Amino acid sequence: MVGATINPSHLLSQLTDILDSDPSIDEVGFIHPSQFASLNKEVHIPTYLSSEALSQPRDEITESKPAGASSYNTFFWHSEHKLGISTLVLVPLYNAAKDAFMNVLKRYRTLSDSHVQKDKLVDNNASACPASFLDIMESELMKHSKALVILSCDFGTAWNFRKLVVSKKQLLQMYMDELLLSTLVLSYSPKSERAWSHRRWVIKMIAGECPNLQEIVETESEFVKTVAENSKMNYRAWNHRCWLVSYMLDSQVLRELQNSRDWAGLHVADNSCFHYRARLLLRITENLRNNHASDALSRAQFHQMWKDELDWVGVLIKRYVGREALWLHRRFLSLLWMKYSYSAIDDQSLSSEICDINMFITDELKLFHSCTIIPDNDFGDFQAQATYSATYIMWLAKQMPESFGAELQRCSWYEDLKSLLDEVGKSCLWDSFTASCKNIRSFQ
Repeated sequence: MVGATINPSHLLSQLTDILDSDPSIDEVGFIHPSQFASLNKEVHIPTYLSSEALSQPRDEITESKPAGASSYNTFFWHSEHKLGISTLVLVPLYNAAKDAFMNVLKRYRTLSDSHVQKDKLVDNNASACPASFLDIMESELMKHSKALVILSCDFGTAWNFRKLVVSKKQLLQMYMDELLLSTLVLSYSPKSERAWSHRRWVIKMIAGECPNLQEIVETESEFVKTVAENSKMNYRAWNHRCWLVSYMLDSQVLRELQNSRDWAGLHVADNSCFHYRARLLLRITENLRNNHASDALSRAQFHQMWKDELDWVGVLIKRYVGREALWLHRRFLSLLWMKYSYSAIDDQSLSSEICDINMFITDELKLFHSCTIIPDNDFGDFQAQATYSATYIMWLAKQMPESFGAELQRCSWYEDLKSLLDEVGKSCLWDSFTASCKNIRSFQ
């Protein structure tokens, strides 16, 4: 066996060579050295990482291989646009990448300053940095920053200088490469705020220049869905998808609303996916309010869509007992209906259909009553369901006209509210509601 000590700069050179040789790498992972043998066996690649190398300290890592064997890495696995990096070399590799990036950054700043000074000089013979030198340094900066953000996705300086260089070049392909890089980072760190923020920056920059922006937005939405499926409760991913809504056409918004329904129905505990549906509905109402009619949807059609959403959420509430996200989404739908119905009162063709308050009150009270029935068992979700329904009705009473309070007091299950709320320490909320009811009676 022939042993050769691997220094960090050699490791970094190997990594950058792999990244340069395959710009389409879309997934990276950090794997234990013991997994390399099985991975290489799958793709018929020999591995030469000896047991002696695994037992050495991290600052004395040795690459051991038979004399004359291929120099194919023992710390990196690369196949079919997938990249694996050994956890054994992460620390020295990160230190080397950081040092290389900071050294290039220091030289780039110096050269950039001298180039600016050259532009200000009257004497054309003054010595300064040629523009070609800056191009070379920018290329080095992009190469080392790419390796650095892969190894440390929250290294903000590296992300920021990538923005600087790309914005100077103003090339569409470079913007697309930035989306690929952030995809690579999100493959192992799906909640990286820096990576999601970088994607939003790219889309903002190409929004007015890219002819196929809508196609990119649609692909981006599907990408977020994939990330959300692999990373549960990923608020940052869903927040990014909500942000995308502002760039969608009306037809895209309707498709997203339809396509995300099944996913939401299977992830009833994930409030973020319902927040996304709320954002889509708000976009539709904004268009209707501003344009009075949409190319894709009329007001009457929107009312039917809202009614279908409300009925669907009601079905989910009864099917999945004690899920707070469903009740929060119902609050949004109720508030949306109230605000939108008031704006439609002047439209005589819609007022009777949209503003049927009595029917709405009756349906909500029926739902509340059905959710307060607690079976005689130890399943705690039924108690949570009753509590959520009671707090929802209390909230609704504060939003609705006085007739709702009067209707509520006539219900046979009116007294059930207090007992339910007292159990969870909501007596102050009950007192506030009782006071509002007294005001209703005095007004009547």
